[in-house]
Amino acid sequence: MPMESCTVFAGDTWIATGSAEAVREAIRALDMHDDIGTLLVFDDVTGRQIDLDMRPDEPARPRGRPRMGVVSGEVTLLPRHWEWLRAQPGGASAALRRLVDAARQQGVSGTAARDAAYHFLSAMAGNRAGYEEAIRALYAHDAARFTELTETLPVDVRDHARDLAAAWFASEPPVAAA
Repeated sequence: MPMESCTVFAGDTWIATGSAEAVREAIRALDMHDDIGTLLVFDDVTGRQIDLDMRPDEPARPRGRPRMGVVSGEVTLLPRHWEWLRAQPGGASAALRRLVDAARQQGVSGTAARDAAYHFLSAMAGNRAGYEEAIRALYAHDAARFTELTETLPVDVRDHARDLAAAWFASEPPVAAA
């Protein structure tokens, strides 16, 4: 599944955010003669560093049903799951497509946003002063403390980390275990 959005940094400087193709174009437009530092690309959903294929796009023969763009895959379910899926309007494939589309429309969950901010900060700020305290505030669902502790980060790194964490802080605080 193609990623929906990614962000590229040159050192601590934000370069671009967008689709993989938009980010590729932004990277290609950079003047590589300048000392721009190491380029790092992050998946905006997971916060994880990714490798972006910079080769020119080649026309590829589509897989699956060319007219519909359908690609076959394999799903392993228990018999009761298959039974339920077969009973749904349109059959198993249509039901699975509806479930996936509904889940995608819900957006990034709070915990996924928290984890994305963690992964991004680990890569970009893991060796900086205050990193561990900021991560503790993130996992404690303490937005004010997280904001305070990320204030000393380079502005682009700080702002992206806060953007990634926003859905986490907007969600209900986790219930403490008894």
